[in-house]
Amino acid sequence: MYEGKRVIGGGAIRRYDDETIELKRVFVHTEYQGRGIGSRIVSLLMEWAVELGYKKMVLETGELLAESCAVYKRLGFQVIPNYGPYEDMPESLCMAKDLKSGRRADAG
Repeated sequence: MYEGKRVIGGGAIRRYDDETIELKRVFVHTEYQGRGIGSRIVSLLMEWAVELGYKKMVLETGELLAESCAVYKRLGFQVIPNYGPYEDMPESLCMAKDLKSGRRADAG
C-alpha cells in the first residue's frame, strides 16, 4: 500500500493446501498504524485469495501482538489449534477464517 510513492504497508499470502491460503506477512509503517491500513491490507488479501479460488485463510501470530490479534478478530478470524510448523510452539497463536461464506472457520 502506498501514500504517493512511499510504501506505508504491505502483506503476503502463500498456498497452504488446495483449499487453504496462509497469510504470511502484514506490516504497516509505524507512523501509519492505527488508521485501519492493516485491516484494509488483510481484506484485500482475502479478496485476492477468493479470486484465486481458496476457501479458507490461516495465519500464525503471537498473543503478545495484541493489535494484530484485534485486527484479525474484527475481520472474523478465530483461534484454532496451532498447525504445521507452529504445532510445538506455545508462543504462537494460529487463527483461521472461512473465505467463501465470511463465516469463521473451524480448525483443520
